[in-house]
Amino acid sequence: MSNAKIITLYITISCLAFVTSKIIISILLYKKWKRKHISVQDSYSGGKMVMFRPSSTKTLKADALLKKALKLSNKDIIGSGGYGTVYKLSMNEERLFAVKRLNRGSVDRDRGFERELEAMGDIKHRNIVTLYGYYTSPQYNLLIYELMPNGSLDAYLHGRFKNKKLLDWSSRYKIALGAARGIAYLHHDCIPHIIHRDIKSSNILLNENFEAQVSDFGLATFMEPDKTHVSTIVAGTFGYLAPEYFDTGKATAKGDVYSFGVVLLELLTGKKPMDEAFVEEGTKLVTWVKAVVQEKREEQVLDSSLESCSIQEVNSVFSIALMCLESEPFKRPNMAEVVKMLEKAKPDRKVSDVSSDTHV
Repeated sequence: MSNAKIITLYITISCLAFVTSKIIISILLYKKWKRKHISVQDSYSGGKMVMFRPSSTKTLKADALLKKALKLSNKDIIGSGGYGTVYKLSMNEERLFAVKRLNRGSVDRDRGFERELEAMGDIKHRNIVTLYGYYTSPQYNLLIYELMPNGSLDAYLHGRFKNKKLLDWSSRYKIALGAARGIAYLHHDCIPHIIHRDIKSSNILLNENFEAQVSDFGLATFMEPDKTHVSTIVAGTFGYLAPEYFDTGKATAKGDVYSFGVVLLELLTGKKPMDEAFVEEGTKLVTWVKAVVQEKREEQVLDSSLESCSIQEVNSVFSIALMCLESEPFKRPNMAEVVKMLEKAKPDRKVSDVSSDTHV
């Protein structure tokens, strides 16, 4: 056999092996997907429910969940906003879900629903809220999440729980570190990387142990590891957005870092990013704190409800917040670095410990 024929035969065999391997991988992935998902069709409305992670919901029947989800009414509402309406769904005392309803007909809402599915379908992290499934129909879409019994960080700092259930310093530190770990996972461990684009206190939920879980991926965008940004229409919440985002329309991981810096200031001061106290001064939380810290008067802006906390730890977290809030993106740390710095802010101690050192 000539060398040319041998080479041709070798190429043919290699191509067949490659195609065969691709087919086998596709079959295995499909079988894996089938094991991870349960679908239930609703013949009445023409909708379909898909449940993720059936192994973690094996005691739950998808058709029973679907029936209850379709019967949710105003009495079950636990939250609402421009994104849609959130309902509490109780299967039994141990199985509680938060169901987000998004009416169809709006391109933004439909795209937001798709983004959440794309971002959260396979994510499992202790600091990111768990998406258990979804329901889609011609009229509306539903997203089914694990219910966070303690609501949002925003509710504790500024909302319905304010002055009723106070968060001590140890709890606030634990929330800051947990949220940072969740965001760092999105930025560094997910492929493609996930840029949240709407990090804020109302999107940080609290479980029964007051551990933070990042939520609401309706604005999330994806970035390949070799890229530095994604060009988008500017979106998010005023007061949390990085200044360069307005100028360039480029979503970056450093934009999420800036937003997280604002959340740290909320935890430290107890004030909103656009607090009413700043209206007359024509400023906002970030510029107010920067001015005070420059004058080394941090204790004067610390939340008055914090009765006992370590000066050293508070000053460390103030410093981390200001690094996140640098005007130039390249000067900000990435989220993996933020996690490490926060961990060092409470050296050799459990998160639940309260310092007995010098206090303010």
